[in-house]
Amino acid sequence: MPAPILETSRLTLRPHVLSDIDPFWEFFQSDRATYVGAPKTRTHMWYGLASEVGSWDMMGHGGWGVDLKDGTFVGQVAITQPPHFPEREIGWTFFAGAEGKGYAAEAASAALTWAWDQGFDTLVSYIHPGKARSIALAKRLGGQHDAQADLPTGETSAETLVFRHSPDADGSPEAYA
Repeated sequence: MPAPILETSRLTLRPHVLSDIDPFWEFFQSDRATYVGAPKTRTHMWYGLASEVGSWDMMGHGGWGVDLKDGTFVGQVAITQPPHFPEREIGWTFFAGAEGKGYAAEAASAALTWAWDQGFDTLVSYIHPGKARSIALAKRLGGQHDAQADLPTGETSAETLVFRHSPDADGSPEAYA
């Protein structure tokens, strides 16, 4: 099952394509990836992107490439659960020039709505404490810090905060009533 296409007023969330690799590689070579596990080689980059695509068939969720309506690729939103994650995570990666415009919030909101429509009852975001913008976005999306949540294998609370998302806080109509 390929990633479903989701549309917002300014964005298209779509299945990844091969040409997405180069912008991701550039991101992972920059300071913007300081707190993110970066691939060591382009082959590892390929494995990572392929897992985002393959997760759709194996697990029914995965990564979306995020494009502006003019087709400009600006980042990714993903719902994933690799083997070292105790829970399904919603995460986001946006490239230089795409921050501060609300794209991440818009794309993540669309992904959350999709998840709640699929019957997911919770998602988490695993965020390094030094990523202030991601923490702010998790809170903006209604995520609540969950200090009791299990952490990814090998990680500590000094390097990973968990923000819990649920339908009543992240986009169901009741959240906005």
